[in-house]
Amino acid sequence: MSNRNPNLLLLSKFIFQELLPNLTFTVRWLVLALLIGTLVGSASALFLLSLNWVTNYRESNRWIILFLPFGGFIIGWIYHRYGTSVVKGNNQLLEEFYNPLKVIPLKMAPLVLIGTLLTHLFGGSAGREGTAVQMGGAIADQFTKWFKLTDGDRKMVITVGVAAGFASVFGTPLAGAVFALEWLVVGRLRYESILPAFIAAVIANYACEGIWQVHHTEYTVPIVPPLDLINMLWIIPAGICFGLAARLFSKSTHFWSKLFSHKIKYPPFRPLVGGVIIAASVFIIGDTKYIGLGIPTIVDSFSQDLPWYDFLVKIAKTSLTLGSGFKGGEVTPLFFTGATLGNALSGIIPLPVALLAGMGFVGVFSGATNTPLACTLMGIELFGAIPGVYIGLACVLAYLFSGHSGIYHSQIIGSPKTTRLINKKGKKLGDL
Repeated sequence: MSNRNPNLLLLSKFIFQELLPNLTFTVRWLVLALLIGTLVGSASALFLLSLNWVTNYRESNRWIILFLPFGGFIIGWIYHRYGTSVVKGNNQLLEEFYNPLKVIPLKMAPLVLIGTLLTHLFGGSAGREGTAVQMGGAIADQFTKWFKLTDGDRKMVITVGVAAGFASVFGTPLAGAVFALEWLVVGRLRYESILPAFIAAVIANYACEGIWQVHHTEYTVPIVPPLDLINMLWIIPAGICFGLAARLFSKSTHFWSKLFSHKIKYPPFRPLVGGVIIAASVFIIGDTKYIGLGIPTIVDSFSQDLPWYDFLVKIAKTSLTLGSGFKGGEVTPLFFTGATLGNALSGIIPLPVALLAGMGFVGVFSGATNTPLACTLMGIELFGAIPGVYIGLACVLAYLFSGHSGIYHSQIIGSPKTTRLINKKGKKLGDL
């Protein structure tokens, strides 16, 4: 009997010190991820259905674009009057993750939803990722109050909310989970959040597509050439171009934001002035392809010849829209920028146009968000595994040549050796 005691002690130690804590952790976060994923996926479904309606209404009644300045003023006034505590948007999620101070107000969700829908209804050029991520983060962070979570658990719950929002709005659960883990600190993944992030992403995507039957746009890359040395070398100039385009997009958005903040002191007047410029440009050009999400043009970039300057016009209009104070995301305009740039590059790079459009689709996104792993997974989820190496190399090169000049100015550049985070202004933001 005495010979068995050491084994029994080891077994007891294993059960109580490793198995039970891990089981408790798994069950606890499974429940939270299920709740958050269902709520956020349902919110994304409502958002996407509403966004589709306002887009169709605008395209059927283009006269409404004349009221874009008025819509801008309404958005600016609403945030100036009721939304000063949530006006930072995605950057607020990042800052609360780095240095938890107070629960993100739930009103961030309805405010960004209303602001984004008004932006698209009246003809601004914006996306949808920012809206979904903010709704996901705000909804998830309410569980901090309800469950009395610690600061460490709160970081995880914000990660879960971001994963659920991103996954459900694009229909890419793997990319959504990794994006939430990757975007928080450039160069460092937080694996303690990996299980709840993946569960929430899958559940949110199922809630949006499976329960509410909201489906996403499908893209195809029908021809993928063998990955020989010559084709691999052609990926390099393409990836560099995607990285530079991402840098231009980020710099342009920050430029307009600083300019409007410096020149126009009353916040509601900023989107009003921006709306005047954007609305005038739409009627001067005589085309609405560069406003809204631009999904039809993105789809066309995989199979048709498009004007080479499409990506530049989209960068200009989106950076002005968001920089002046309209609401919405940057990611779908980044898809537009990358896909149309890839389409333009097909004239000088001997790779199939659909492949280049797909590489640009996720490559520019990678450079602008500093998330090459998530963007590689997104490319594989959207276009299949066959072009995966082309997509992965394009994302990594774009990330490297964007120079870390991302669209999120609060994003931190970290490393495995970092024990304390410091933002770009030298301010300490807390331990990682």
